[in-house]
Amino acid sequence: MQVEFERVAIDYGTGYSIFGGLKGESEAHREVIRRRAAQGWRYAGYIPAVQRSTGYIEEIDLIFERE
Repeated sequence: MQVEFERVAIDYGTGYSIFGGLKGESEAHREVIRRRAAQGWRYAGYIPAVQRSTGYIEEIDLIFERE
């Protein structure tokens, strides 16, 4: 089994969530997952890669695998 990781940044911009704090968004993950799927990779999950001391996740590693 092959496993690869691809890092994606979360954009907090200047907006706030309705529950307080900053609102984080990412559209980049969708393109990465689609591109990897077309190459024969299966999305297996994610791991927070960079996190602020306040708990906000700034970057995630998407995990892909294939035989």
